[in-house]
Amino acid sequence: MANINSEIKFNIELDENRVPEKLTWSAQDGGVQAEEAKAIMLSIWDSKVKETMRIDLWTKDMPVDEMKIFFHQTLVAMSDTFKRATDDEKMSDTMKDFCDYFAEKLELTK
Repeated sequence: MANINSEIKFNIELDENRVPEKLTWSAQDGGVQAEEAKAIMLSIWDSKVKETMRIDLWTKDMPVDEMKIFFHQTLVAMSDTFKRATDDEKMSDTMKDFCDYFAEKLELTK
């Protein structure tokens, strides 16, 4: 069976101070072509040194209230991913409890 490759591309337009002004991403397999985004959080595991490398970018016009929602939704998604990856339901539930606390303190709950 042949290997299948899939590619995700990020394009970051910077101002003269190298601050992101515009972020777009494309994922041909997902039908996404140059979709605009206001923020990107990417984690990459380097198994050789057992460290996480991070790329966290956001445009200078990303509203703070949306950044708070973005963080909350990212934390909730990480809780779900942690459960699927480790099958550790107890810790996943603990993480979700923190997500609820986070949302409450930021007054994100409706």
